[in-house]
Amino acid sequence: MTDQNTSSALIPGRSSLGGKAWHWRGGNMDMMEHDHSWDGPLADDLVTQLLLARGVSREDLSRQRSPTLREFLPDPSHLQDMDVAARRIAQAIVKHEAVAVYGDYDVDGATSAALLIRLIRLCGHDARHYIPDRLLEGYGPSGEALVRLGQEGAQLVVTVDCGAMAHDALAMAADSGVEVIVVDHHKCSHELPRTVAMVNPNRLDESEIGAAHGHLAAVGVAFLLAIAVRRELDKAKYPGTPSNGALLSLLDLVALGTVADVAALHGLNRAFVAQGLKVMAKRENIGMAALIDASKLGRAPTASDLGFALGPRVNAGGRVGEATLGVRLLTTHDPEEAREIAAQLSRLNEERRGIEMAVQEAAEAQVDKQHNRSVLVLAGAGWHPGVIGIVAGRIKEKSGKPTLVIALEADEAGHGKGSGRSVHGVDLGAAIIAARAQGLLVAGGGHAMAAGLTIAPDKLDALGEWLDERLASDVARARLHQSLLVDLAVAPRGLNPALVETLESAGPYGMGWPGPRVAVGPVKVVKADVVGADHVRMIVRGNDGASFKAMAFRAADSDMGQALLHGTHGRSLWLVGRAKIDDWGSRPAAELYIEDAALID
Repeated sequence: MTDQNTSSALIPGRSSLGGKAWHWRGGNMDMMEHDHSWDGPLADDLVTQLLLARGVSREDLSRQRSPTLREFLPDPSHLQDMDVAARRIAQAIVKHEAVAVYGDYDVDGATSAALLIRLIRLCGHDARHYIPDRLLEGYGPSGEALVRLGQEGAQLVVTVDCGAMAHDALAMAADSGVEVIVVDHHKCSHELPRTVAMVNPNRLDESEIGAAHGHLAAVGVAFLLAIAVRRELDKAKYPGTPSNGALLSLLDLVALGTVADVAALHGLNRAFVAQGLKVMAKRENIGMAALIDASKLGRAPTASDLGFALGPRVNAGGRVGEATLGVRLLTTHDPEEAREIAAQLSRLNEERRGIEMAVQEAAEAQVDKQHNRSVLVLAGAGWHPGVIGIVAGRIKEKSGKPTLVIALEADEAGHGKGSGRSVHGVDLGAAIIAARAQGLLVAGGGHAMAAGLTIAPDKLDALGEWLDERLASDVARARLHQSLLVDLAVAPRGLNPALVETLESAGPYGMGWPGPRVAVGPVKVVKADVVGADHVRMIVRGNDGASFKAMAFRAADSDMGQALLHGTHGRSLWLVGRAKIDDWGSRPAAELYIEDAALID
């Protein structure tokens, strides 16, 4: 780099302490010379550039600046079987039939189940929930559980966030006379299970309009179903038909499930999350309010809070505790019960973290032996099945490769239970479905970025080799394009609360709508230490005299972390990361969550 006072020489192709090249995401946004007020026309221009860099056309800017349901919501009837499902649920409500909602044990399943239960309550009826135990029953509806629900009086069962590939279980239910509607978003096979209706935008026979919403989480599909049910009740002039406003009150559930399930935040999902956060801020859902309080948020939640604070607590019940806690919390009317469940989920989340660290350490010890593989398949006995998905995600981020983590001997038959996370450009869910068809798996399914499986231990090596052969070229292409995309560069004084506020106005951010990366520099490290287990905390100061706090999470043992802690020795460097508000002090200040750093030559 030839000029230490500008970023233009730094960004294009710069190799970093993290080993990645830095490139502009949408064009050179070097704002080093700005006066740092971040208001008026400059703020508008910055937001415009952020939207354009995320693929928005100039003609669509106004709609994308403030995503609303009015602009993005489709007619639910465009989805296959939607009207069939809505009519059957409306019939059950009108006739006061016994309804059971069978949900998955993760956040998407809990929020989807809670949404349908709350919808039915809005209509003056009620429904029971059934959430399978992750360890004892595994993922998806079991035929035994469905038949038992029928024997216990359920006249209609609605599965949410599961069921798309449960052919045997649903056939067993149909043979016993149990009527089942499936509401899902996971990949389907050409042959669909026997159901009353299968509402899933990822059906292979879905229309072009319906398939355009394949990025929805199950809770988003459930919300479209709620609209269709309300419409059917309105047609029947049912006196308990809820208002449109009552349906909108369910959007906090949609926002939480969408973000926690890492669904792509573009199109309708952006509108769901943007509007759902507004509903959440009103604290009308007693359970959601208790969850926010247990997360120790002193303000209205943001999209990142849903993924990093609220979502993990709901997930903890299904991972290491009682699977029903999430849906019970999100449907309770009792403030005391809500506080107790939220506190229990927080305790379980802390327990989950300890278990997760142990499994991650054991899994990472196997990575070096698979350095030549394109897909990592890591397995161990005694690993807790409730944390393997999180560990797979952590190792995927470190390695840049799709990763499967498998807990061996996880069921009575001695099978392994696995969870996988993928990288952009590699469809892991499709590969797992194909592996099942090849006889390599007992069960398996998922979507592009995440998958689950059940496997006999003697098939592990064959699965690893098969995945390596099938996905090697996709992984190679994906890794070739791995780089750090930077949105703008500012001097240290430019990293301030006004900038953070401007950046957030182009959100909500998440999968498919990445949060802005800011390059800040040149700076020198004033102080650096390790906090928590392995987080690097720093205070840095720029040539302009401004200083700020910076954090590199889970980085202490990395090459970058060690360099930040011990290797700068008064040298100037650039930092890249996410600009956030630090509101712990008497006055809000901006800080940087570091993703990478580069020393100045």
